Amino acid sequence: MKLARLLAALTALLTLSLHLHAAPASYIPEMEYLRLAPDASVTASEVMASDQWQRLPDQTPNFGYIRDQIWLRFPVTDASNSNLLEISYPQLDAIGFYLFKDNRLLREVITGDRMPFSERPVQHPHFLFPLQLAPGGNYQVLLRIQTEGAMQAPLRLWNNRSYFEKASVESQLHAVYYGILIAVICFNLFVFIALKEAVYLFYVLSTLGYLLLVGGLNGITYQLLWPESPTIQNRAMAMIVPLAMSCTLMFSRAFLRLKQVSPKMDRLVLAVLALNLAMAAANLFIDYNTGMRLSVALVIPSSLLLTFIGPLQWLRGNPQAMYYTLAWAALTLGSAITAANKYGWIPNSFITSYGMELGSALEAMLLSLALAIRIYRERQDRLHSREAELHALEARRNAELQLMDQALHNPLTGLPNRSSFELRMSELIRRNPKQRLGIAVIHLNNLYAVTKTLGHRNTDRILELASRQFNDVTRKVPGIVAIEQSEGRDFYLASLDPQTFALISYADRTESVPRHVLRDIEVIRQPIDFLGMQIPLTPQLGVAIYPDHGTDVNTLIRRAVIAEGSERARERGVAYYKPSKDSYSAERLTLVSELRQALELNQLTLYLQPKQCLKSGDITGFEALIRWPDRERQVPPHEVIELAEQTGLIKPLTRWVLREALEIREKLAAKGAPTRIAVNISPNNLREPDFPVFVQRIMQSYQCSAGELAFEVTETSMMQDPANSLKALKAINAAGIPLSIDDFGSGYSSLSYIKQLPASEIKIDRSLITELAEREEDRVIVRTTIEMCHSLGYTVVAEGVESEKTLKLLESMGCDLVQGYILARPQPFDRIIDWLADQPCRSRINAS
Repeated sequence: MKLARLLAALTALLTLSLHLHAAPASYIPEMEYLRLAPDASVTASEVMASDQWQRLPDQTPNFGYIRDQIWLRFPVTDASNSNLLEISYPQLDAIGFYLFKDNRLLREVITGDRMPFSERPVQHPHFLFPLQLAPGGNYQVLLRIQTEGAMQAPLRLWNNRSYFEKASVESQLHAVYYGILIAVICFNLFVFIALKEAVYLFYVLSTLGYLLLVGGLNGITYQLLWPESPTIQNRAMAMIVPLAMSCTLMFSRAFLRLKQVSPKMDRLVLAVLALNLAMAAANLFIDYNTGMRLSVALVIPSSLLLTFIGPLQWLRGNPQAMYYTLAWAALTLGSAITAANKYGWIPNSFITSYGMELGSALEAMLLSLALAIRIYRERQDRLHSREAELHALEARRNAELQLMDQALHNPLTGLPNRSSFELRMSELIRRNPKQRLGIAVIHLNNLYAVTKTLGHRNTDRILELASRQFNDVTRKVPGIVAIEQSEGRDFYLASLDPQTFALISYADRTESVPRHVLRDIEVIRQPIDFLGMQIPLTPQLGVAIYPDHGTDVNTLIRRAVIAEGSERARERGVAYYKPSKDSYSAERLTLVSELRQALELNQLTLYLQPKQCLKSGDITGFEALIRWPDRERQVPPHEVIELAEQTGLIKPLTRWVLREALEIREKLAAKGAPTRIAVNISPNNLREPDFPVFVQRIMQSYQCSAGELAFEVTETSMMQDPANSLKALKAINAAGIPLSIDDFGSGYSSLSYIKQLPASEIKIDRSLITELAEREEDRVIVRTTIEMCHSLGYTVVAEGVESEKTLKLLESMGCDLVQGYILARPQPFDRIIDWLADQPCRSRINAS
């Protein structure tokens, strides 16, 4: 009853206060503003005479968190009734009040939150300035405002008597509010003393924190607690925000028993609690502006977290969560309105100014009620536990039925599981062995990251949503086969594992409408809408066809999974199984064995392709390219590298290439030929911890001069692991090995990242060079690339040069070096020596 009476009184005073806010005895003048730098030194007369004044777009000045000086100017149109100026925001650091009559300064007052309270012209929590106007004359008020907090100045011109009547009502309103909070604090403090339960103490601290916070925002704490200590007032305001939130987090954790019912959510709350405590400690040392902005920025997500916990626990059956949700919904709304007002996102009004007081009062009463009900419910729980025993047998019986259902269905999504899928596919093959059937596997590649971000329970809900959405989409695919149809349940999708789904279709029918299928795939790849968030699951599809890719279910599933994991599936979202890309096939395994044997028996070789300097026409060096010449069926070089990277052979292969390249360098030196050799390095090598050490040792063993061995790394490969790649390349560069960025222009790497690399050379990708003479857009890109690289200090190499016209274009663009078939194809060492020896006898390849 007492709480109800307090609430009724609060409502009545609120209504009266709203009427007073709209009373005709006061008005908000039309204002102009001028914004100056924080350190601008000007006089009031100079500012008054400025021609840079701008009309204020809103009634109330609100600029958010800025440090600039804000000057406001407005006329006093009703001098007989307007004899008091009120600025109702008490957190402004410095205010200069200047009264002009006929452009002559009559009065000047300097005050603010950084000055003792006793120096204010009127002893009131708000800033009040008596005008004392004589009849006649043109009066204007000039205000200079500067603060480290929120730059807002809700001002109003009043008649003295009307203002203090309004102030009296607001004081009563605040008294009711403070009375509610103090009553709640005392009641719960007595309960804590009686029951010794920490949750009541945390609630007392939380309510006390909001009491001090609202009192500070209203200027009451400054007036009553430390009126002569503005420094304490500002530090207290900066610290009370995160401390109040910290106490609230501790109360919420204890009230909802998060440690017992939701350990992951409990850890999240503890992490946010630690951030708020750290913010409170940091506010002792950082400036007020930064501290308040960071505190308010931290309070918003913290409040949202507290609001989110309530509904989540409510859905999970926590009996206290309903009251908690209602209470924190009121508090969060009020706090969010106040915080948005401080940032300048919404204009000033009674609701925005007193949102936190209204919300915290409702929150205090609701949570007090919830704590009382909590004691009653604990008693009721003991009775319910006895009833639970009576339901145990029934639950056990239901569990047995569920186990039978789970034998053929996924327990989370309710979809048919792998066993059901295999039975259905085997049935279709057995019924019509000549019918072409397609198996499509859908793998959710981003599910693990989603689980780490949102937790397993939220991930389960997302999987349920995804399974329903995918099932609805796949039922419309032409040729789709139902995996299970029963009363009220039609499934066209099966769950192979928690991250993988599968479906079956009649291949000929589905392949006849590719656009329809691609449209459905795009729908499947759309993010899942969960609690207002768009959750990207990044599904990839792999397809295998019966009987083209296998005649039994296990083989078809395995090959569809292989297709799903291919590079094409990662790029385009869907891929068909291709035996040539199957690194797990018998042929591929044989090739791995042969490659390992070729390494051991030294059956691989390096071919050399020359590079020419366009200025001098000299051959400056070579690129070493791997070949496997003795194998009966030739394997393209890129397949050799890809196979080595997939199977772990890239490490010994790269070490063999480096040794062989250094051997060839010594042979070149003995022949008097150019000795600079460039070797391609795999991104896998850059992730090897011992690779830089190996490079240093082999360079020392061959006594190779700095710069004679260079490494080429593609720009795309470096972006797979930028941090480790950069670390390894810097260590290699320290060993005297220059770096060349290969295939530049073919990837999506970051220029800011490339600038960090210890590279000295850029190789423009052949895709931009091949049609240089025919495509204007390629010429623009190449010319721009050359100019940019020269500006950054790089040497530029064009690879893939095959015509004299392309060569002349590159010379005119200022390209440094060229490489391509116009010079020579990659050749073994002996043939490249013959080619070099033949150069003086041939027409010199020179663009000049």
